[in-house]
Amino acid sequence: MTTSRRPYLIRAMYDWLVDNEFSPHLLVDIAIEGVQVPSGYAQDGKIVLNVSPSAVRALSLENDGISFEARFSGRAMIVWVPVQAVLAIYARENGEGMMLQGLDDGEPPPDGQPPEPPETPDPGDDPSTKGTRRGHLKVVK
Repeated sequence: MTTSRRPYLIRAMYDWLVDNEFSPHLLVDIAIEGVQVPSGYAQDGKIVLNVSPSAVRALSLENDGISFEARFSGRAMIVWVPVQAVLAIYARENGEGMMLQGLDDGEPPPDGQPPEPPETPDPGDDPSTKGTRRGHLKVVK
C-alpha cells in the first residue's frame, strides 16, 4: 500500500508560496470527520484559512493533518484539519496554487488499474453556465 501524496503536495506548495512571499490559504471541507475550525466562519460547507506565518502560530503540517493556533475575532483557537479535508492550497495575492479535490488518498484501485476519468460535458453546451464566473485558481505543473 502506498501513502497519500496529499500531505506532501500541501507541504511543497506551502513552502513554495512562503518562499515567494505569498500568503498561503487553505480551502477546507468542514463536513469531513475530525475537522476542528471555528464555527460561524464557513460558507457552503467550506472555510478558507489563512495559514501564512504572520497569521498563525505553531503550524504543523503532518501526514495525517494540519494544526495551528490562530485568532478568530480576537479569540485564540487551536485548529485541526485532516489532510483529506483540504480541497486546495493557494496564494491570496494571485490565486496560484493547487486543487486537491479528487486526488487519490493512497489506496490503490482494486484491480490494479488506474480509474477511468469521468466524462465531463463541455461547459459551453450547458446554457445554465452562461455568464458564470470562472474560478481564480490556476493549475500548477
